[in-house]
Amino acid sequence: MTPDYSLLNRQLAALLDTRDWLTNSAQTCAFIMEQVADLNWVGFYLQGEPELLTLGPFQGKPACHPIPFSKGVCGAAARTRTTQRVDDVHAVVDHIACDAASRSELVVPVIVNDHLWGVLDLDSPRQARFNAADREGVEALVATFIERTDLT
Repeated sequence: MTPDYSLLNRQLAALLDTRDWLTNSAQTCAFIMEQVADLNWVGFYLQGEPELLTLGPFQGKPACHPIPFSKGVCGAAARTRTTQRVDDVHAVVDHIACDAASRSELVVPVIVNDHLWGVLDLDSPRQARFNAADREGVEALVATFIERTDLT
């Protein structure tokens, strides 16, 4: 069942009561992990160096670090600056398997002033967990995160 993303977006906006990027990114991950069903990992990867994502705040098992733009679903989202929705991560040739239990993935780029700040990565142990409504809903949550956070 798809969550009520409109309600979640209002709740996230109220939760993000500081402009601090670290606090808000940690809160965003915890909120999504708590409110969206069938997830086993939620986290940010940040663009620390050119063509490289570094691990940021997250909820779940220990994660892969670093991730080059040339590899995996997170790398594809960073490289193309477009949301990636994958029904079966095991079918992706260059998928980076941090947790073998993950089956599907949704990765939304975080772009501020035409600059890639990072990506928000959601993993699920359920194949084809994410639909178009999840994509739009999580993109809206990312937009709220960007609007309420100093990401310069």
